[in-house]
Amino acid sequence: MNGPLGAGHGRWRQRACLGVVLVAFMLPGWGASSARAADDLPTGEEIEESILRGVRFLIQYQNKDGSWGSARRTKGLNIYAPIPGAHQAFRAAVTSMGVAALVETGAADSNEGARIAYEKGRDWLMENLPNVRRATPDAIYNVWAHAYGLQALLHIHQRARGDAAAQKKIRALIAQQVDLLDRYESVDGGWGYYDFDIGAKQPATSSTSFVTATVLLVFEQMKAAGLEAPEKLVRRGVASIHRQQKSDFSYMYGEYLKYQPMRGINRPGGSLGRSQACNLALRRWGDTNVTDEVMVAWLDRLVTRNGWLDIGRKRPIPHEAWFQVAGYFFYYGHYYAGLCIEELGDHEAAPKLQRELAGILVPLQEKDGSWWDFPFYDYHQPYGTAYALMALARCRPRP
Repeated sequence: MNGPLGAGHGRWRQRACLGVVLVAFMLPGWGASSARAADDLPTGEEIEESILRGVRFLIQYQNKDGSWGSARRTKGLNIYAPIPGAHQAFRAAVTSMGVAALVETGAADSNEGARIAYEKGRDWLMENLPNVRRATPDAIYNVWAHAYGLQALLHIHQRARGDAAAQKKIRALIAQQVDLLDRYESVDGGWGYYDFDIGAKQPATSSTSFVTATVLLVFEQMKAAGLEAPEKLVRRGVASIHRQQKSDFSYMYGEYLKYQPMRGINRPGGSLGRSQACNLALRRWGDTNVTDEVMVAWLDRLVTRNGWLDIGRKRPIPHEAWFQVAGYFFYYGHYYAGLCIEELGDHEAAPKLQRELAGILVPLQEKDGSWWDFPFYDYHQPYGTAYALMALARCRPRP
């Protein structure tokens, strides 16, 4: 999942000094528009073919027990992942994303292999998600599993309509995941995934803007599904994102960097992969300042300045690229861009943005049908593929 800024990843290096950034702006293609000509963007048919190839990858790459991802492929990794808890969280989160991707693309309803993969993933989650906790006092990767687990459970609950007993069981598991997010909430509100300060029962971690946005968006999905969202957690989470918001709707990486607002990671180029999620979360929870114009402006930035994210893609050292961008910002940011485009509804800019987002994602698909942005044990291909598929599902031409 989106990894940490700092300890455990090798204490990322100050590679983005001002001189290097200025030189980068003068080099052709660096920091400039990466938008493609309209006649070079994928057609609806090409988007569907890309989705189908991604779905095939998820089907073929699924573990026999129904999960996705594993602790294999360790060569050269610089990831703080205390065993076994970190990997339990990683696998639960990635499996949740795989389940959600099969549903949100429609594949679970139209493809027999995808339906079977969905059911295997669903059964694995129902059995294993209740057991996920933080790995150690300082490693709280489980917040990702609870957040994306809730997203998957909401799909599972909806698909179990008509089966009262099954839905009751699912709702109990949803309530448990919410309780765990309550338990692992930062003392100041919001969520982070490390507590290097104290390691207390309730984390003293600084909240991280995009983690909090991820959780808040899932809570909004709960509300939309007619389930009660935890008002206290929502209120405190929204406040934590507001504390990290800058006047241009870029967002600090985490509250612990609030006294360094112009640090590379906190500048617009560093925020490019998280402004989408943060803007959408605030808007969904009533912030009227996040207008259509703000959403369109940041989506346009994602397209025209995409090189700032892409230069970090597949780099093995987190935060080594300009603006301290890490590889795992990439597909996360594009997935939430897809949700932002969906949020725009019939806005006149939406069709163009759909095609431009597809124009970024489709050419990056690997020969095996996967997408990936950061070498991460054996989790990177299924999580990258899930993010890309859920983004492309929002790029389908509207009737």
